[in-house]
Amino acid sequence: MNRDQKEAAVKEISSELESAKAVFAVDYRGISVPQAAELRTKLRENDASFSVVKNRLAKRATDGTDAADALDEHLAGPTALTFVRGDAVVVAKTISDFIKANEVLAYKGGLMDGAALAPDQFKAIARLPGVDTLRGQLVGLAASPLSGVVRTLNQLLAGLAQQLGQVAEQGLVSGAPPAAETEAPAEEETEAPAEEEPEESAEEEPAAETETETTSENDADETPEEAGDDADADAGDEKED
Repeated sequence: MNRDQKEAAVKEISSELESAKAVFAVDYRGISVPQAAELRTKLRENDASFSVVKNRLAKRATDGTDAADALDEHLAGPTALTFVRGDAVVVAKTISDFIKANEVLAYKGGLMDGAALAPDQFKAIARLPGVDTLRGQLVGLAASPLSGVVRTLNQLLAGLAQQLGQVAEQGLVSGAPPAAETEAPAEEETEAPAEEEPEESAEEEPAAETETETTSENDADETPEEAGDDADADAGDEKED
């Protein structure tokens, strides 16, 4: 590698460091070319890149930056730097899963949010769900109570509609009285004349009694003289005969 190539490599590493949200340094010993290509593809899907670097050139790139304290001590032996521009948690999980599946690579150290990231911290964040997963879970939690409310309201409305239907079938909301109540007045009208007949009979009976009492009173009012006159008249009739 000539001088120009070295300067180009330093500039490239410096540019990657400036745009990266996190940088992971790994020991790439034992990895094959196909395995490296597979890892690069997976990292690229998560907006990250995997680059084998020369330690001396990488130190020149970190010189005078915040990354120097976090990375320089790990720039020894075979080193590859993973520059993360996307979700650092997802990238850490991708590298961790690749190490478990292929038993190659070893995490040395790194930089995340401006602070050094030790191997134990790397393993811890690799077990966390990614940002997109967390967002989906939060959306699910937020939507769950609303779904319950909607379900409850639908059940209440369905129950109310059923009750109104039953009430309508009974005729209680149509404005017309029930059939049994409409027939009752007709029965009362037919029975009413039957109740008036005893009153007329009762009125006729006192009238008959009055006539009887009048006749008796007339008979009782005749004087003895009138009775004698009647007797003499009867006798005169007999003499003339």
